[in-house]
Amino acid sequence: MKHLYHPTALDPATPAPSWWRDSVASPPAAYAPLQGEIEAEVAIIGGGYTGLSAAYHLAKDYGIKAVVLERAHPGWGASGRNGGFCCMGGSKLGWKKVITTYGLEAARGFYQAQADSVGLVADLLAAEGIDADRTGTGDVALAHRESMVAELATEAKFMANAFGAKSTLLDRDGLKARGLAGPHFHGGVAGETGFGLNPLKYVTGLARAAAARGAILMSQSPVIGWKRETYGHRLTTPQGSVRAAKVLIATNGYTPEDLHPEFGGRLLPALSSIVVTRPLTEAERAEAGWTSTAPSYDLLNLLHYFRLLPDGRFMFGGRGGVSAEPRALARQSARIEAAFRRYYPAWSSVEITHRWSGFVCLAMDLVPHVGAWEDEPGTYYALAYHGNGVAFGTWSGRAIARLIGSGNAEAPEMLRRPPPRFPLPYLRPVYLRGAYVKFGLEDAFGR
Repeated sequence: MKHLYHPTALDPATPAPSWWRDSVASPPAAYAPLQGEIEAEVAIIGGGYTGLSAAYHLAKDYGIKAVVLERAHPGWGASGRNGGFCCMGGSKLGWKKVITTYGLEAARGFYQAQADSVGLVADLLAAEGIDADRTGTGDVALAHRESMVAELATEAKFMANAFGAKSTLLDRDGLKARGLAGPHFHGGVAGETGFGLNPLKYVTGLARAAAARGAILMSQSPVIGWKRETYGHRLTTPQGSVRAAKVLIATNGYTPEDLHPEFGGRLLPALSSIVVTRPLTEAERAEAGWTSTAPSYDLLNLLHYFRLLPDGRFMFGGRGGVSAEPRALARQSARIEAAFRRYYPAWSSVEITHRWSGFVCLAMDLVPHVGAWEDEPGTYYALAYHGNGVAFGTWSGRAIARLIGSGNAEAPEMLRRPPPRFPLPYLRPVYLRGAYVKFGLEDAFGR
């Protein structure tokens, strides 16, 4: 199994010591590995939000008991270690670029799908009794330069006109009134759609719900071979194989380069790193002026995202790492901590208790891809959420379930094609390094 990054970053035996893991009272439920040969109508590669949502909806809505093959255990990858932002997103294209590239109606369909994705997660939490520590309402974009306040106002007006988006402009006093104060924030825009959650509690709850509906979950079952047969597809794991009529690729930033002979070179995993503090006292939160639990982020190219957790801990994450070698990850974690202390000088000596990293997934065209692969009959894909997979990964799994179960193509047409292959794909790490240099200069000196 080939990857672009250091092998320890994709090795299930390598611990991922996140706060989410320590926040659960007991380890996630164990699912047996695949052993021997079995047959299934649908096989799903990847036990994160997308794969589990697809399995859940296939079983609940169509009576199809899909087999989910997960290299470690459900939620081991990004689904169990992200920042817990259940918000709109999924694309790295600005909305004006989406409109000029795909047209206004397509953009509106994509926007509505994102809004629906947040509601879908909320509905699943309620329907399946998943206690995922839901906090906050909406999300907040924060201007880290005074000049960006006017840009935010212009963007909010554009979003209202184009999509009917509802938001509230906040100046410094408005931020302070909402418990979002900080010496580096000059203003912001508060949206109404979104909330925070514990991502591991959500994904393990979704796994339980899918299994209870009849989905067959297989842990410690990485796909190491894939070939076409008369029946459809044969997926091989270290201890067994699945013969399936249909296969869903739902591996996002953890997709092996050689998973399928024609799928390599189409995705670019990118590192995201997180630090979490000890619980902050009420006095410490008041001193910093930060008491809101709303998911928040700055407007840097290499953005930071942050939120107050239910027990008073503060989570702070960001992009920018280019190597998953352990020493490089440690250096990137130190950079994230330095940014946190710069943004919140009142917490300059607060202890960091947890540090970890994981992969988001980028496509060359910077939009998600959710559909059927016409060149490979019986093959489906749902991935490339660009760091916003909590909600849109869940929605995409349901969209594929509906496509398989009823033939209804729920995903907007602009998403219904395989991710294009990067030119000279072996140079993807070089492309990423170059982009990060450019973004870093723009972030430092203005864009």
